[in-house]
Amino acid sequence: MVAPVLETSHVFCCPNRVRGALNWSPGHGGLLAFGTSCSVVLYDPQKRVVVTNLNGHTARVNCIQWICKQDGSPSTDLVSGGSDNHVIHWEIENNQLLKAVHLLGHEGPVYSVCAVYQRGAAHAASQLIVSAASDSTVRVWSKKDSEVTYLQSLKFGDGFALALSLSFLPDTDVPILACGDDDCKIHLFVQQDDQFQKVLFLSGHEDWIRGVEWAMFGGDLFLASCSQDCLIRIWKLYIKSTSLEVQDDDNIRLKEDTFTIENESAKIEFAVTLETLLAGHENWVNAVHWQPSFYRDGVLQQPMKLLSASMDKTMILWAPDEESGVWLEQVRVGEVGGNTLGFYDCQFNEDGSMIIAHAFHGALHLWKQNSENPKEWMPEVVISGHFDDVRDLVWDPEGEFIITVGADQTTRLFAPWKRRGQSQVTWHEIARPQIHGYDLKCIAMINRFQFVSGADEKVLRVFSAPRNFVENFCAITGHSLSHILGNQDSDLPEGATVPALGLSNKAVFQGDLVPQPSNEEEPLRSAGFEYHPMAFQRFILTEPPTEDHLLQNTLWPEVQKLYGHGYEIHCLTCNNSKTLLASACKAAKKEHAAIILWNTKSWKQGQSLVFHSLTVTQMAFSPNDNFLLAVSRDRTWSLWKRNDTVSHELDPVFNLHAFTNTVTAVHSRIIWSCAWSPDGKYFFTGSRDRKVVAWGECDLFNSSIGPCSSVLDAGGSVTAVSVCPVLSLSQRYVIAVGLECGRICLYSWEKANQVPEINDWIYCIETSESQSHTLAIRKLCWKNCNGKTEQSEAENTQWLEFASCGEDHTVKIHRVNRCAL
Repeated sequence: MVAPVLETSHVFCCPNRVRGALNWSPGHGGLLAFGTSCSVVLYDPQKRVVVTNLNGHTARVNCIQWICKQDGSPSTDLVSGGSDNHVIHWEIENNQLLKAVHLLGHEGPVYSVCAVYQRGAAHAASQLIVSAASDSTVRVWSKKDSEVTYLQSLKFGDGFALALSLSFLPDTDVPILACGDDDCKIHLFVQQDDQFQKVLFLSGHEDWIRGVEWAMFGGDLFLASCSQDCLIRIWKLYIKSTSLEVQDDDNIRLKEDTFTIENESAKIEFAVTLETLLAGHENWVNAVHWQPSFYRDGVLQQPMKLLSASMDKTMILWAPDEESGVWLEQVRVGEVGGNTLGFYDCQFNEDGSMIIAHAFHGALHLWKQNSENPKEWMPEVVISGHFDDVRDLVWDPEGEFIITVGADQTTRLFAPWKRRGQSQVTWHEIARPQIHGYDLKCIAMINRFQFVSGADEKVLRVFSAPRNFVENFCAITGHSLSHILGNQDSDLPEGATVPALGLSNKAVFQGDLVPQPSNEEEPLRSAGFEYHPMAFQRFILTEPPTEDHLLQNTLWPEVQKLYGHGYEIHCLTCNNSKTLLASACKAAKKEHAAIILWNTKSWKQGQSLVFHSLTVTQMAFSPNDNFLLAVSRDRTWSLWKRNDTVSHELDPVFNLHAFTNTVTAVHSRIIWSCAWSPDGKYFFTGSRDRKVVAWGECDLFNSSIGPCSSVLDAGGSVTAVSVCPVLSLSQRYVIAVGLECGRICLYSWEKANQVPEINDWIYCIETSESQSHTLAIRKLCWKNCNGKTEQSEAENTQWLEFASCGEDHTVKIHRVNRCAL
């Protein structure tokens, strides 16, 4: 097998914030499938890596289900529904997409899907697919090989079917469909002659039905349903006995609902009764799932266990008591602390030894059963990421971790987890330095453990890493603590916490930490009216933290606020010597579009650079810090030259050195991005007009800077440009171009000797459909190859790494083979 030239080595993302966007494949080594923005992600919880992305939807993915095989082997097919009104059937082979079939017909967003392999000789190898949408219909399809047949549409009038589940009636091959409705009833449909006919409705719930699921135990079919009335009901469906039993009228009998179907010219009567009512949750119950059946020693096992997830921040595992048969709560797990709002969904793995919950803010919580003590469940490391647009990202100066900011109002830090004795390195979120009240827009690193972020507010905020983060960073990534801390050991705060009514992270020092009272001390304290605002607890971690820990104990203290802009901050950059910070805000007038320079030692406001008439979209200092480049919504760029002052104590002064205007401009639309070549001779601009242009040559005495390349048509609106700090083996510049469609293309460029320039751009490679983002790329950033790493020089130059983030809520780290460029 040929080694890939470009590979996606790490992906950070989380499920969409909707019910049903998560499903765990039954069968050995099952993959977890979840919807992230418009993409379906297949994740391996054992190896802790994203296996592949399935891109086909054009709007948010709302629901996913693997199609279970009857022999218990791993599923190879799944169906998904999205806000683009499409249902897509995906066929997987060797964990890669083989075929995708679109099922069209719905006129509203699809938010529930269900599918089964049909039984019986007449339907061999065909699949029955059912989907519910906001157009108040449930559509039924049959799929055999590549042929999809639309069977019928069930109309619900003014109501909506919110949950679906398919199974087969006991001792028959007749499909039965349960639809949980917003009329608080569960509607049962049975298929006769390829058409579903309504046979019953089950009433009892007092609010919208949020989940229904069938399971077969013995010869009877059980239906679990959950509702916003905080209750779970379990219904039993069985074949009604035909023998004429003499009933004693004095006995209390459960109410039975009956219906009759015709199967192979024989009439069979079925009855449905309420088996039990489970009350344990204190808020809406959003999901309920049976433990899947699995084969052990060649025997099909179907444990009678039920998992439920609720908005009360808990997930409960239910099972009937072995002696009495009464259903009891076996295990309760959940979230503690943090500004969270409960769970959307829950899933079992193939043998019930792991359970996962999907929280309101997109986060996943994974628990694993202790093999020695089955009643003990321990939190496990699982994938995490932003749940909204990722706006900006930056590598640390040493190239050892990345920090990202997003419209989900969080700043997240991702780093490699190096385990002893294991060669495989996986990246994980190890800190959430900022949890804000405004959407975050941009970020700049000042030094290895200090950054500045800008949000939809007029203030810039500066953060420094606390001691607890540095300790945990060293423990997880395998660095030496004394080497990293150096002489800063004494004055570092332990962590940070946010006051109840504040937005600023306050530092917590050693003396501020409140010891946790033991149970014996508790009665001796006051009557419990004391307010302890200290949420931070110091922990030393040896593995990436769980969501609860990320929310409370990984904040960085805010050390400075920078005031000066009149509107929301839009972009930031720091020079390479880390002495100057440049910032710009949203603007519709020239005076507001000014770039402000800040001294990173004193944090005093310096010069204000006024030129552009609309928002500055991106800025970049040249590698030698002699120039500051800015590009703007006004379709022009400006280049500012540094003039050192006489006194070293004063900040350098920047003067306008070169610019484009309506006459000299090459770009006809907004310029989104800019980047410098590693030698500082040229810079590159990318625009919505699909053009990428190289400009130069830049030196302190040449102010007539114009385009020095042919115009590259990138094939789509260019939203991000980044130049590799290392030249290709043929000594050409390597440029990564990110497009609005989510694709990343790599080109190499060399200044041509003739005019006009011809064939100076060479196309190298682009991301495949599964490697690409599904929406616009916001930022591309190459890893700094000058960082001191333990890898050999040969390996360093063999593979080059860059990170990308986009509006599809995803952050990816890609590796490209330098020999192929």
